Amino acid sequence: MSNGARMGVLVATVLVLVLAFVLLSPEADDDSNIAQTPTTAPANGTTPPPSADHERAPDAEPAPTAPTFERVRVQGGKPVGGVRTVTVSKGERVRLQVSSTNTTDEIHVHGYDLTRAMTAGDPVLFSFVATAEGIFEIELEGRHTQIAELVVEP
Repeated sequence: MSNGARMGVLVATVLVLVLAFVLLSPEADDDSNIAQTPTTAPANGTTPPPSADHERAPDAEPAPTAPTFERVRVQGGKPVGGVRTVTVSKGERVRLQVSSTNTTDEIHVHGYDLTRAMTAGDPVLFSFVATAEGIFEIELEGRHTQIAELVVEP
């Protein structure tokens, strides 16, 4: 099989895995229901009416926030800035993005046995609930190089 054909198969496999991950994730992060609050005053100089956030009862649920991802960048097969520590509490959702412009490898979250194929130029996303306490290595599997450490506290 030629190198071009292998690369085509690899790219197709990564696309299928990413699509499957997005479609089969147990909890979708939907930002469409986040209220938008204007950041500037109206042009006519009047003050806008208070938003629904200002009118709710003190014990009401806060408005949802956009999901944030811990980001790890890899350059030349090594983590930029050293091994990153990601700390969460047990039961919290872990959101991790790993990206590289020049490294292709498999990313492995030890202890949770999660893997994703990373192709240079295409970020890899992990989103899962931290169910096990401890310290877990996140590595470039093929290179046996640690890029991050997941700390799950009680």
